[in-house]
Amino acid sequence: MSAASSWFLRRPTSHALRLYCFPYAGGSAGAFMQWQALMEPYVEVCALQLPGRGSRIAEPPITSMDALVETIAAIIARQHDRPFAFFGHSLGALLAFETAHCLAKFGLPQPSQLLVSGSPAPPCRQLRKPLHLLPDAEFIRELQELNGTPEDVLRNHELMQLLLPSLRADFALASQYAYRQREPLSVPMNVLAGRQDTATDPQNVGPWARETTGACSMRWFDGDHFFIDTHRQDVAKFVCAEVMRLLPCPQPAAAI
Repeated sequence: MSAASSWFLRRPTSHALRLYCFPYAGGSAGAFMQWQALMEPYVEVCALQLPGRGSRIAEPPITSMDALVETIAAIIARQHDRPFAFFGHSLGALLAFETAHCLAKFGLPQPSQLLVSGSPAPPCRQLRKPLHLLPDAEFIRELQELNGTPEDVLRNHELMQLLLPSLRADFALASQYAYRQREPLSVPMNVLAGRQDTATDPQNVGPWARETTGACSMRWFDGDHFFIDTHRQDVAKFVCAEVMRLLPCPQPAAAI
């Protein structure tokens, strides 16, 4: 199995643009694979599958943001045969943002668009409680409060023992993230947020616009922090329309 095929799940066919999707903490590539049926035929969904989940459950998870981002950027750069865009939700928004900066740092091709969802702008993030350091029982209670992990999964002791290392790694990435001021990106940006999401409000999502010299627009959806799941069809169709706008005359690319 190639590095790209283990890190990104996709169904290769003739597409003009790749949409790289970065999941939230505790999420996996599987949720985004449902997006493919909602996309125009020119858009190929490539969903990030981090070590420690899905088919990579036996691999040790990564807790260093820099190491993770550099690996992702290198894989994306090696398969740059067509335009691509980034979408990331919550922790995934930070991963997408930092991956774009990593590509820019090394003079590599940039995404045609960066869509960040369910996340305050990086400099507006508040210091997070280090949930990943809690004992198992307390950590699971916190996951219940966040409402992002299905209850039947949380109650399955054997399954949770398999998932806890990757869950802790994700929350370590989120809590240890440190914003670094750099030259703004130059890519167009879309910011998505849930109207009932207590973690986002106009004051802390608006400053995303300062992170790019390109155009930046804001779109609010009904729902809480996990509006991308509860309103999947609306979100996927909006994302598809936005990335398609940057393909004025889309034509299917050769399958690889």
